[in-house]
Amino acid sequence: MKKENNLVLILPLFFIILMMQVGEAQNMATDVEVGIVNDVGMAYSNMTLLCIDMSLSDFYSSHPETRTRLVTTIVDSKNDVVLAAAAALELITNKEVKAILGPWSSMQTQFMIEIGKKSQVPIVSYSATSPFLSSIRSQYFFRATYDDSSQVHAIKAIIKLFGWREVAPIYVDNTFGEGIMPQLTDALQEINVRIPYRTVISPNATDDEISVKLLRMMSLPTRIFVVHFGNLLASRFFAKAKEAGMMKQGYVWILTTAMADALSFMKETETDTIQGVLGVKTYVPRSDELEAFKSRWMERFPISDLNVYGLWAYDATTALAMAIEEAGTSNLTFVKTDDAMRNMSGFQGLGVSQYGPKLLHTLSGVRFKGLAGDFQFINGELQPSVFEIVNVNGHGGRTIGFWTKEHGLLKSVDQKPATTTSFSTWKDRLRQIIWPGDTISVPKGWEIPTNGKRLKIGVPTDSGFPQFLTDRRDPITNSIIFSGFCIDYFDAVIKAMPYDVSYDFIPVTGLNYDTLVYQVYLGKYDAVVADTTISANRSKYVEFSLPYTPSGVGLVVPLKEKVKRSRERVLSFWARLVVIIWYFLVLVLTQSYTASLASLLTSQQLHPTVTNINTLLAKGASVGYQRSYFILRRLRESGFSDANLVTYKSPENCDDLLSKGPARGGVSAVFMEVPYVRLFLGQYCNKYKMVQTPFKVDGFGFVFPIGSPLVADVSRAILKVEESNKANQLENAWFKNIDESCPDPLTNPDPNPSESFLQLGIDSFWVLFLTAAIVCAIALGKFVFQFLKENQDQRNLQGLWERFLQPDQKSYINKVKKCQCSSSQVMPENNHEEVNNGSQS
Repeated sequence: MKKENNLVLILPLFFIILMMQVGEAQNMATDVEVGIVNDVGMAYSNMTLLCIDMSLSDFYSSHPETRTRLVTTIVDSKNDVVLAAAAALELITNKEVKAILGPWSSMQTQFMIEIGKKSQVPIVSYSATSPFLSSIRSQYFFRATYDDSSQVHAIKAIIKLFGWREVAPIYVDNTFGEGIMPQLTDALQEINVRIPYRTVISPNATDDEISVKLLRMMSLPTRIFVVHFGNLLASRFFAKAKEAGMMKQGYVWILTTAMADALSFMKETETDTIQGVLGVKTYVPRSDELEAFKSRWMERFPISDLNVYGLWAYDATTALAMAIEEAGTSNLTFVKTDDAMRNMSGFQGLGVSQYGPKLLHTLSGVRFKGLAGDFQFINGELQPSVFEIVNVNGHGGRTIGFWTKEHGLLKSVDQKPATTTSFSTWKDRLRQIIWPGDTISVPKGWEIPTNGKRLKIGVPTDSGFPQFLTDRRDPITNSIIFSGFCIDYFDAVIKAMPYDVSYDFIPVTGLNYDTLVYQVYLGKYDAVVADTTISANRSKYVEFSLPYTPSGVGLVVPLKEKVKRSRERVLSFWARLVVIIWYFLVLVLTQSYTASLASLLTSQQLHPTVTNINTLLAKGASVGYQRSYFILRRLRESGFSDANLVTYKSPENCDDLLSKGPARGGVSAVFMEVPYVRLFLGQYCNKYKMVQTPFKVDGFGFVFPIGSPLVADVSRAILKVEESNKANQLENAWFKNIDESCPDPLTNPDPNPSESFLQLGIDSFWVLFLTAAIVCAIALGKFVFQFLKENQDQRNLQGLWERFLQPDQKSYINKVKKCQCSSSQVMPENNHEEVNNGSQS
């Protein structure tokens, strides 16, 4: 208040000095009346009035040849909408001003635009920033400042850079506050950022009303806030936010230009309440003219602060002076309307400026380099291309980067963006940030409130595969305890998350999975943990985490052998001896085979009864499927009729259906999702095999409501678990094969599922063995019969044995004559003996 009182004393003195400086030149120029509507006495208003006076002094002292001189009339609007409109009416009706500078606020400007439109008097505002003012569509309104909606892309870039998924806007309940919301909402939707709620605060809200709003914000999980207030309300709001403990670690506050541009006006006690917040600030490029102006400002008004609104007021005044000089002095009159001729007061009694259309044309074409940057009206507004990003530390904002329309966020305004396609971090785009709570750790943007409710996670109690999900009742507490791969995996994911999540498992009975998922959409449960398949239809109502199991639906069919045979065991010693002897015969026979034939016949495999889904459709076979609407729908789409579809609940039920076959009320094949195939074939690998994956799905995922920030964090935690050894430990614990001889169908699939052959065995040569046995038996029987017949008189066994050992005199060998060899080839026996005798000598 001391600053404001001193400024009030300075202003009259400054006007006297200004009049003395330009008085001599005014004697030779035409005066053009211009009105100024402002909240006189306020610090920001007094600052802009001083800048307007300095602009006029600088312009006419540097352009003494001008034919026109702006003569200003100041009317105090007293920070009131009605008084601002009345001030405009007074200036146009009584003073017949040709243009009006001001007013300060967007609400005041909204009423004045209609007055300027009817009277053809241009309204030039250097501080009204609401986008709603552009929708009024008055060509006589000029905004010598930036539309609030122009900064939403800088806010969007900050949120996108840090990967935050939810943002809660906080704004004042008036035209100024609401004006930015449509554009901010659209910008956040472009990067899939959700706005879970909005906090709207009355400009006249009491401290207790502000505290109630803050308590509601604390009870909700979102921790990213975009604040769009004027400076006075913002000071009170953040004072209460600090009292409530909302300026500590984990919170993110992003200020719009409305507050960031006014940081220099804040007292030290006020900036202490906003330490660590980020702000989007209007960028003012450095120039020699700006530095010279700041030096003169400090010399003349050392107790007054200067910000961008003062620079815009300076440039807007210069633009108006240039436009009036170009428009000239002809036709400076007002024409009274019929209502005005009848002495009607107020809005209907306005005259119409004949000078307005010409001034409108010249003002639209003004272009020069001002103190705040390049000055040019495009569609009646200034167009920004750069914003400054600040971080409040100490007293005031520290620059940490810039946002440019061409390159987004950069550390310096003249920085060339990187051309590489590699991933970058926020540190490549912004300088070091000190967040609320005096920490450099980037807030995650979302957390479970300590005073909030625990997550209610629905878990079904009737899962058919206990390895995935099972439940039991605690005999002491009578509560249901869940276990299984899904539960253990979810626990591992929660432990891998960067923050604690409190939750309770709620048993769900009697609901199919589609209905259970829909309960999350209705808000009955905060999540679902189960063997829930990710599908397009379900994703219309909920969001899924990344899949934590393999994907696909497998076709499982029974195996059969090409030849029926017995696996009868040989127990008798003599039978085993006979078999061993016969195996020697087999060994001799197999030696006659070639290597390729032996390799082909000695591979033991079983033959699938069906090889693909088309065979089942062609035969009109009955098939089984799990209790899943997704699989049922896909089977119907593939051509299966409901009469041929049979459901099963458990692996044992599935085995029973396949074992019976269609002839006894069973099925020819079953469809089950790949994670279940691992369990099923782990028990029955010798009877069934997976021959095809005809349908594609994304595996199992955890279910959350649409827009839940938990989805991204849980998905990242799933990746951590998958990349660690924990995933293998869980799979080994729950998916260990019951039959140790069964290979894992996923890691050790059948390399040749469509071809199979029988192993070569003894029974493969039964015809050969039978023939050999018959021949041997006939020959042996004939010999025994003949021998006994010839020795009927011999009753002594020893005598029979001696006769058996004697050579058979009737053998055909005895009747064979010796060969008559030539003398040259065979020597006589006598000569042969002589030679031998000779050799011995």
